[in-house]
Amino acid sequence: MLKMEDVAKIANVSTATVSRVLSNNKNVSKKTKEKVLKVINQLEYKPNRLASNFRKKTSETIAVILPDIANPFFSEIVKGFRDEALENGYHLLLCDTGNSAAQEKEFVELVKERFVDGIILATARMPKDEIYKLSQEIPVVLACEYVESYEIPTVSIDNVSAAREATEYLIDQGHTRIGFITGPLEIILSRDRVKGYRQALLLREIPIHDFLIQEGDFSVKSGYDIMTKFLANEQKPTAIFASNDEMAIGAMKACKSKGLRIPDDISIIGFDDVPISTLVEPELTTVSQPKYEIGSQAMKMLLNIIETNDLKQKQIVLPHKLMIRQTTHP
Repeated sequence: MLKMEDVAKIANVSTATVSRVLSNNKNVSKKTKEKVLKVINQLEYKPNRLASNFRKKTSETIAVILPDIANPFFSEIVKGFRDEALENGYHLLLCDTGNSAAQEKEFVELVKERFVDGIILATARMPKDEIYKLSQEIPVVLACEYVESYEIPTVSIDNVSAAREATEYLIDQGHTRIGFITGPLEIILSRDRVKGYRQALLLREIPIHDFLIQEGDFSVKSGYDIMTKFLANEQKPTAIFASNDEMAIGAMKACKSKGLRIPDDISIIGFDDVPISTLVEPELTTVSQPKYEIGSQAMKMLLNIIETNDLKQKQIVLPHKLMIRQTTHP
């Protein structure tokens, strides 16, 4: 395999000069630069990027840890990560935890050993003390989630406010018996959405029935199973608020299997506004998150920490929007 010393020998310059040419250092004369580049092209020499990065104490690589890469919600967020990173000369290393806290921890330990410049956590199932400790060792930004009690840089929406708004919309449509399918309650954003749902009912003085709050896992199947459970009850809900679009679509499928018409017999709202929400029939009313912007802003924040170590704003809360479509009705 060709080495930098081979290029230097043929070009009759030092290895330091070859290195300066490769790094586009301005302290190399035009004549010398042209001579070295000519030899590099003739030999088809490819520099050892890893060795170079170790010398520079940087890898120009960002680790992104995702809870479920198959979830369409994360595709736009990853595009935001990627575009901002590439624009600034960085690359992404994607890690999929499969919604496992243990796997999340393993990936964190692995990327620390493999020398990355920073980490974006789009999942936060590890104990918050461990996430804080990690943020003291390497630049960390949270996307979508946050950690209570610690000022770790975060980009998200206000999940409490968004859930409250969606529930209030159903109440304004005349619904008082509203079933809520939560996400996994170990996740803070799931708990925040429950909080928003409860706030809306309390503000309108509507009784809260524990049976109408059921925990899902963000999958279509859990939405289907919980909706089937709701429909087996004598006092069925007249509306459903699901904590993500996939569970909402599962709930729609369960309703249709029982011969119910949406929204004439039951109204349904989802959360996230993934592409399939406009492809199902009828189109799903949902809370839209600015997914691409979450990814872009999180990466911008992380690169700012890496390159300047100066972050004026540690918490960015982006606006959400209730997308009213065809699955809700008075």
